[in-house]
Amino acid sequence: MLGNSTTAWGTGAKLLHWLGALLILGLLIHGLIMTNLPREMRFENYSWHAAIGYDVVALTLFRMLWRWLNVTPAEPRGLSAWHRRLAAVSHGALYVLMLAVALAGWALAGTLRRPLDAKLFGAVSIPVLPLQGNRTLHELLEETHEFLAYLLAIFVIGHIAAALYHHIVKKNDILRRMSFGRS
Repeated sequence: MLGNSTTAWGTGAKLLHWLGALLILGLLIHGLIMTNLPREMRFENYSWHAAIGYDVVALTLFRMLWRWLNVTPAEPRGLSAWHRRLAAVSHGALYVLMLAVALAGWALAGTLRRPLDAKLFGAVSIPVLPLQGNRTLHELLEETHEFLAYLLAIFVIGHIAAALYHHIVKKNDILRRMSFGRS
């Protein structure tokens, strides 16, 4: 089933979730590696990193639209009110951080001395913001992008820990509902 039901996430939601998760994990790891590369290797990596970041923004916006247009499966029985609130806040924070990290990166790309050749899904050129050569803004945006990326990583770890907690300790179907295969 492509769309969601009141009891399960559909294939569309699962694909968007796991594709986004893989891309974000790849970007977080690549960001750590990229900053330690020799200077002559960084620019090409910045372009690749930015292109995947643009893809994540597009997929995140599409995922938000998908979620808005589809029903959301009911939460498992027995969840306390604070569990439901925490889940809602943390999911909202994940969406905000996914977009904020990428937008800070996009602004940062505009401060580089030469423009990046980063394309959305390898096809559509994304113009950089006209901030070229502004070193003060570059440093601020670089620190902001890095801080937000670390914050996103913390929320991702918390998201994974919560899914495992529900699966192992609470023994409910939260993790299974977002997995492919048999429930």
